[in-house]
Amino acid sequence: MAMKTGTTKNSNLTKVQDTDFAFRFGYSIKKLIEALGVTRKIPKTAGTVLKAYKVTGTLKDGAVAEGETIPLSEYKTTHDPIGEVTLEKWSKSTTAEAVSSKGFKQAVIDTDGKMLQDIQKHIRKKFLDFLATGTGTATGVGLQSALAQCWGQLQVLFEDDTIESVYFLNPLDVADYLATAQVTSQTAFGMTYIENFLGLGTVFLNSSVPKGSVYATAKENVVLYYVPANSADLNEAFTFTTDETGYIGVHHDSDYTNLTCNTTAISGVGLFAENLSGVVIGTISAPSTD
Repeated sequence: MAMKTGTTKNSNLTKVQDTDFAFRFGYSIKKLIEALGVTRKIPKTAGTVLKAYKVTGTLKDGAVAEGETIPLSEYKTTHDPIGEVTLEKWSKSTTAEAVSSKGFKQAVIDTDGKMLQDIQKHIRKKFLDFLATGTGTATGVGLQSALAQCWGQLQVLFEDDTIESVYFLNPLDVADYLATAQVTSQTAFGMTYIENFLGLGTVFLNSSVPKGSVYATAKENVVLYYVPANSADLNEAFTFTTDETGYIGVHHDSDYTNLTCNTTAISGVGLFAENLSGVVIGTISAPSTD
C-alpha cells in the first residue's frame, strides 16, 4: 500500500532534530559573542595558522626647521603564531534497543542535549586555557582589589585605546560577594556573567578558571575565528544542517546494518585574544592574619 500524503517519517523527525541542535548552539554562542563584545568574526579554512600582530615604532619630532628634511617616523609590524583553526568532529550512536527501552526522547534527544553541552564546554575551556597564557600580571588583596589591579593594568596596556574590560573568575571566588550583594546575572554559552561588576567591567564565571585567579583583557582584544560548517566545499561531500551563523553543522541518520541512530556534529569555532600581552593574569591574595 502506498504511504499516505503527509505521513510523518523518521527522516522528518531527524531533520527537525538537526535544526533544533544547530539553532540552540548558534543562539547560545551568539549571546556569548554579544556579551564579550566581539565584533570581529572571521571565517577561515581549516589548518590556517592564526597570528597575533603587533605594530611598533616611534613618532619623530615634528618640530622641523624651514627647509630642513622631515625625519621619517618608522613603524613595523611583527607577528607571532597564536594557534590553528581546526574543524573538530563528534559522533554518537544510539541503538534500537536503547530507543525501544528508553523512548526516542530520552535515548536520542536528551543525549543530544548533553552532547551539545559538552561541545560548548570544550570550546569554553579552549578559550580560557588560551587566556591563561597571557603575559600581564596583577595582584590584589581580596576580590575587589585584584579586579581593580587588573583593570589598572589594562588601562596601561591599552592606554592609546578606549576599551571595555572583561574578566573571567572561578564562581567560588565570587560566591561570598554575591551572597550579600544584589546583582543581576545572565547566562550565555553555559557561563554566568555580570555586567558592570563593581563598575569595572563584565565578569564571566566558570570553573575552568583556577580558584584565586583572574583572567582579564579588553573586549576589543577578543576575536572569533571559525571554519564555516556551511561552506560550499563541505556541502559538496556532506549534508549538514546549520543555522545562519555556520558555527556548527549537525546530521542525524539511521544505520540499518546495525540498527543505530547516529548523531554527527562538526564545528571549527575558536575564541582568541589577538594580543597576548594584552591579557592580564590576576591573583587574588588573602588578607594578612597578622
